This record gives sequence, structure tokens and C-alpha cells, in this order.
Amino acid sequence: MKRTKVLTIFGTRPEAIKMAPLVKEIEKNTDTLESVVCVTAQHRQILDQVLDLFQVEPDYDLNIMKNNQNLWSLTSEVLLKTKEVIEEVKPNIVLVHGDTTTSMAAALSAFYAKIPIGHVEAGLRTFDKYYPFPEEINRVFADAVCTYHFAPTDKSCENLIKSQIPKEHIYKTGNTVIDALLYTVKNYEKDIEGLNLNPDLKTILLTSHRRENFGEPIKEICKAVDELVKNNKNIQVVYPVHPNPNVQKPVYEILGGKDRIHLIKPLEYAEFCTLMKKSNIILTDSGGVQEEAPSLGKPVIVLRDTTERPEAVEYGTVKLAGANKEIIISSVETLLNNEDEYKKMSEAINPYGDGLASKRIVEVLKNL
Repeated sequence: MKRTKVLTIFGTRPEAIKMAPLVKEIEKNTDTLESVVCVTAQHRQILDQVLDLFQVEPDYDLNIMKNNQNLWSLTSEVLLKTKEVIEEVKPNIVLVHGDTTTSMAAALSAFYAKIPIGHVEAGLRTFDKYYPFPEEINRVFADAVCTYHFAPTDKSCENLIKSQIPKEHIYKTGNTVIDALLYTVKNYEKDIEGLNLNPDLKTILLTSHRRENFGEPIKEICKAVDELVKNNKNIQVVYPVHPNPNVQKPVYEILGGKDRIHLIKPLEYAEFCTLMKKSNIILTDSGGVQEEAPSLGKPVIVLRDTTERPEAVEYGTVKLAGANKEIIISSVETLLNNEDEYKKMSEAINPYGDGLASKRIVEVLKNL
């Protein structure tokens, strides 16, 4: 029987984390599926860490990362180089993930080649084209050109139906990030070398790297953290600082050298999962962390005004604070001082899945 050739394309660390379990599941089904993996390396070093952890070996590595690359050059590079890969591989289906420039441009490339496309993590929306930027339009565009939509939740399915996507092409699967998280926490717990945290203090994990938070917003976030640490002697903050200069400069100017604030290099995924597990509260503008942390029972304060993951807000696993200094401080201090509020968030049900999303997607691929 002829096997379905599946070309999976991704380029950033978050994509790699969420696509790795799916790639491994495809590789288990060699009787019906043939796996081909292409990475654009939109992120380079932090992408490679994830590939090593999950033992995914790309068949094609486009290595397009450049310092301070802009959206125009990045989009054109992905579009032109994935064209060459698609023409050589001749896949039956191309899989892309989420909302990155790699996802959008690779989907466009496959669309131009008239190859069916599957969108993993389809249907997420904020309904504000500039927030997050450019991710909202990337995901809307990917959904528009894809044939098969692997949606994580009921809400994302509803969004696709409202966009007039045919119901028979929408599959509710859960989110593959939960597959990756549960696998990693079970098999690869890893402490961070050289990070000496005080076991008597509560740990707040901070991540902020979104483009829309560059400039004044990230300064406000840092000022909030600085004030929180000054006013609450029972906490310590760990911040793996993204390498982008737009993040590094304000973060080190405001938080560098401060007592009980640990500014560290970006972490490998296993280290980050371990740190999430050991943290008490998480502050983030990341999308993936909003999905992951609730599976570990960790309350999340989202450093964005809106989220394309409204289920988390509805289920009570996250709260929106934006980059508003006063709201961030008040949200964190409520969790620090009110046991009932903390328990309510930490014990809320995670709406993003049970760790079996990759299996559900592969079942669809096998039956196309």
C-alpha cells in the first residue's frame, strides 16, 4: 500500500516543542505514513535544543536565521526556500503549526504548489489584527489556505466555523504542547546548573518576549517586578531573558543586579519545564505557557491585554494583566496573600488537553 508522505515544516522553538510529539507519533506509523521534516531555523540555537531533546532529525534544514531579521526578509526567505523543498519532496500533505512567520509563509508555499495543508493548533483568535502582531494575521492566513484544521478546543472549532471552514475538515484534538510537557516532565526533569534558588522563598517565573511588548510595555513589566520584589520579602523571581536586543536592553537596565531577581540565559525545554514545576506563580506573554502551566497546577498572570486562548480565562487557569504595572502587582499579591484565590487557579481544569493530541492527529492522517 502506498504511504501518505507527510512534510512537517516548523522553525521556532515553540513550534518545535509542539510539533516534536507529532513527528514522533508519525514515525511510529511507518506502514501508512512517511515522515519528512523541514526546519527553517527561524530560531537557531534554541530550536536545536528542542530537536536534540526529542531526538528529531530534520531531513531539510534551511538555516535562515539572521541577526535582527525583519518580517519582509524572513517571509520571503521561508517562501522561496520551502518552495524548493516542496518541489523535491512532492508530499501528499504539508503540516504547519500555529502562528509564526514560518507557518504562514510555508502554508502559502504549499498553497501555491496546490498541496493540501494541515494546520496544527488551528482556530485561535484575538480578533485584533495588530495584537499579537504579526501572529494574529499569520494564524488567520494559515487557516484560510489550509485544508485540514486540527483545533485544540471547542472555542477554536467555533472560530473556524464562523470563518466558514467546512465542519468536515475541522478536528478537535487537544493541544500537542500538553503531549510534549507531560512527556518531558516524566522523562527529563532537569535542574538549572548554577541557579541557586532559596528553598524558603516563593518562586515567580517570568517570561516576556512578544513583539507587541517591545518598548514601554516591557519597561512597565520590569518596573512591576522590581516593585513586587521590594515589597514582598518572601519571593524570588527567575527570568530567562530572550536574546532579542529589544528585550535584553530594558530588562538588564531595570532588573540587572537586583537582589532576589535572577536574570538567566534562555533555558532548554527540559530545564524550563522543571522550573515551571517548581515555581509558585508564572508571569508570561507566551501563548504556550498559558496552555502548559495549568497542567502543572501553576496560576498564570498573562502580560497581554487580550489572548487567543480565552478558554484559559474562562476556566480560571489564567488572568489577564497586560503590561499594566498596577494590575500586575495587584494580581501577583492577591495570589501571594490569598490562599483561596491561589487554590482556585491552581486546581482549575486545564482546557487544552490530556496528552493524546498527536495520536488523534495521526489517526486523521492515516485515514485521509
